[in-house]
Amino acid sequence: MCVFKKRGSGGTKKAFELTETERGEPPFGTGWRDVRGKEAKKRPVPASVDEARDALSDDFNADINKDLIFREFTAMGEKRALIAYLNGMADDGKINEFILKPLLLHRAPEGTGPSLDHAAMNVIEIAELDREKDLGRAELGIMAGMTALFMDGEAECLLLETRGFEKRSIGAAENEKVVSGPKEGFTESFRTNVTMLRRQLHVTDLVVEIKNFEGGAGTCYALVFREGVTNRALVDEVRRRLAGIAFGGALSSGIVEQLVEDNGFSPLPQILSTERPDRACSHIMQGCVCLIMDGSPFALVMPVTLFSLLNSPEDVYMRMPLGTLIRLIRYFGAFVSIMLPGYFLSLALYHQGILSTEVLSTVIASRRMVFEPIGIEMLLLLIIFQMIREAGQRVPGNIGQAIGIIGGLIMGQAAVAAHLASSVVLIIVAASGLGNFCIPDYRTQLAASYFRIAVVLAAWLGGLLGTAAVTLLAVCHAASLRSFGVPFLSPAAPRTSSKRPPILRGRIGRHMRADDVLNTSDDAEL
Repeated sequence: MCVFKKRGSGGTKKAFELTETERGEPPFGTGWRDVRGKEAKKRPVPASVDEARDALSDDFNADINKDLIFREFTAMGEKRALIAYLNGMADDGKINEFILKPLLLHRAPEGTGPSLDHAAMNVIEIAELDREKDLGRAELGIMAGMTALFMDGEAECLLLETRGFEKRSIGAAENEKVVSGPKEGFTESFRTNVTMLRRQLHVTDLVVEIKNFEGGAGTCYALVFREGVTNRALVDEVRRRLAGIAFGGALSSGIVEQLVEDNGFSPLPQILSTERPDRACSHIMQGCVCLIMDGSPFALVMPVTLFSLLNSPEDVYMRMPLGTLIRLIRYFGAFVSIMLPGYFLSLALYHQGILSTEVLSTVIASRRMVFEPIGIEMLLLLIIFQMIREAGQRVPGNIGQAIGIIGGLIMGQAAVAAHLASSVVLIIVAASGLGNFCIPDYRTQLAASYFRIAVVLAAWLGGLLGTAAVTLLAVCHAASLRSFGVPFLSPAAPRTSSKRPPILRGRIGRHMRADDVLNTSDDAEL
């Protein structure tokens, strides 16, 4: 069992650290502003249909926005009523068949006047409805595709589930492809994504906490975690950071990730962004918190470690020897991707004695007609490789594959023939690029490219000494990072009592228990 203590004393700010004994609201993190959520000012729902219509018209600019639909009618033959919805966001068939038709045809029994209570209990044929006394939250429901029902003399309204907008169907995950295991990925539909998690996690302690960002676009999001398993301090810290988001452009999970992560200047991602429901479910079962946002086909998983970013969901779908072999190849590819160009450059410039005569003569022969220094050549080829990769991802699929083939073969061969690059350096850059593709997480691949350039510059200036210095600085930087209170290099640094090997896959039974670094309630009971 591992318990991380709080740092700092006195009146100084303390970095949030995930412990098993913390209760209540966590302390503010180092460098964070006070981001405790402020209670939004409530606006009561008008008791008059005319006032409600005027308020909605002013807020939605109904004289310009013609997609805001008002339908005024006499409910149950006695009372004026009004429904409001957005055309295209709500299903007209549901509104006509299950709201308007019953309210127009039904008559309240003698001695019972028509009211929202009577309509909700006896008339409206919609399964999901909510009572709302806050006009602002009613407007959020209308913008989400629901229909608001107002009645004269009622200081509240009914929000009826009538969402019917078009959405993308469930398809295969594009960026996290696996040979074994499920193929489906998240979509932009909030309800669909939550349902995909519910469909795989058949546990009664699963909590889906749905909220809206208070400022800006008011985007809907859901926190998914296991009540009684996930550390309560972690859940409170995630809530606190999300409550402090006042940025109006928080429309995507990528933007929210930058607003809540611990160190925004680090190239290393401190939150896992995944498009695979099975990967998100596995982290939820381990005690992590998952964030689902409306309009985003990615889920954010918090906290995360370096080993979580380098591991693939396919590892546990294979038998132990094969899963271990794939992991070893992946980690070796990541190491080669970062270190090989800088190591080769330092040997070629400063430490030729380490190279054999045959290798040294091959390098000299390949560079005989190349005019630029080898350091500039290495950097130029690395940048060109990154350009080819970005171009292949941004253009349509078939054309992107063609660009990769043209860039990798024709341009490389032409550069060697024109003496713009040597064949040995081209092979080094190609091997580094292949190793980079072994990393399963895209943002970790970009971080590896960042460190690769830094190692090459250090090797160009200082040889193996510069390479070692930059590598040590990079490791120290990674060791200093925390993801929602969890050290980024755990369970390797600091060392924990976890029986699950960080690199080797190990027996499948060891994956059934949560990571020791998450300090779940199961750990507290041991």
